[in-house]
Amino acid sequence: MIAYSKYKDSGIPWLGQIPEHWGTDKIAQLFAERREKCSDKEFQPLSVSKQGVTPQLDTAVKTDNGDNRKKVCAGDFVVNSRSDRKGAGGVSPLDGSVSLINTVLESRGKLIRPYIHYLLRSHCFIEEFYRWGRGIVADLWTTRYSEMKNIMLPVPPLADQEKIVAFIDDKTSKIDRYIAEREKELQTLAELKQSEISAAVTRGLNPNVPMKDSGIPWLGQIPEHWEVRRLKNVATSFAKGSGITKEEVFDDGDIQCIRYGEIYSKYNNSVTQSFSRTKLEIQKSPRYIQKGDILFAGTGELIEEIGKNIVYMGEELCLAGGDIIIMKHNEDAKFLNHLLNSNYVQTQKSLGKAKLKVVHISAFELGGIYVAIPPLAEQRAIVEYIDSKCSEINSLISNIEAEIAYLKEYKQSLIADAVTGAINVQ
Repeated sequence: MIAYSKYKDSGIPWLGQIPEHWGTDKIAQLFAERREKCSDKEFQPLSVSKQGVTPQLDTAVKTDNGDNRKKVCAGDFVVNSRSDRKGAGGVSPLDGSVSLINTVLESRGKLIRPYIHYLLRSHCFIEEFYRWGRGIVADLWTTRYSEMKNIMLPVPPLADQEKIVAFIDDKTSKIDRYIAEREKELQTLAELKQSEISAAVTRGLNPNVPMKDSGIPWLGQIPEHWEVRRLKNVATSFAKGSGITKEEVFDDGDIQCIRYGEIYSKYNNSVTQSFSRTKLEIQKSPRYIQKGDILFAGTGELIEEIGKNIVYMGEELCLAGGDIIIMKHNEDAKFLNHLLNSNYVQTQKSLGKAKLKVVHISAFELGGIYVAIPPLAEQRAIVEYIDSKCSEINSLISNIEAEIAYLKEYKQSLIADAVTGAINVQ
């Protein structure tokens, strides 16, 4: 990458030096705010996210404000004004309507729409946009049009804008294709890992051992000496976690805690150090968990994932939040956790569930699940095998994830450098 031959000081801190032949102007001079109210019955409801502006899914949560929305015309730039939606925005390809929390901008023609899409979604502009906002706390920080209209933007000649867009389109499409290929490899590795685990926890390690019919439709043959039991007869107890709200989570909390949503979003299989902490003094009925306890998410959005479980392997005291089902037992904790995430068990967790927006599973339902259990010594041998077999796969997965993260960061830097003139795309 090379720079332009001559630069000048833009006088704008977030832009710094820009090509000498570029101009600058305020958002108020480059855009007009579209404030026309409309109904989602007249105009298609649109969603504004980090992926841009897209048609709202039928499953999206509806509000009572369907008759009180903002009109969007194809080509308008829409940005969510709230800090908890940071980076949500883009040029709309469609006519439609958005919630009032969004700001809708109509270009006055000095900037072409594809350039606007890249410039106003670049990480450097996003940071500047939120710097102009105001609020009591970070989560309630808002940048309104009355504030953002004074932000200064670069204004390259139209010919430069077209070349910048063509350059970004070309480079990012190549990066995206490569990322997609690497993500396919990740999926293949994840499936291989799951296959290795599933085979070990359902068939054991000895391929020559005598087999018998498990009597479980989704499982089939198992080693002859394994026992088929209901989970309630494997568990020594089931208990429910106690509610821990988002407001009760603190960086400087004095005790670890696990909230049910984090079982889906923050943890893969096991946890030794929790993602969140709370303060014990504000918990009215704390529910403690110990090393080896299995934690099930009692609520979820997908039938296929309901009841996902993790195992707590930490030494430090920890609390379980609401909608978590805690299972205590006398088996090998890692083996049991792998087993309870296997396909034949997950099928039983999902059995009979209706396709609702929120899906629930109870301790009673979990207790009725059938599982095949080997002797304790064999459980430990299987865990040792899984750890060894999966270590190489995990290393490959980590390397590819790091590469993808780097490429995504590089892509964003490339866009920012191109739209602000740090690199000469010609």
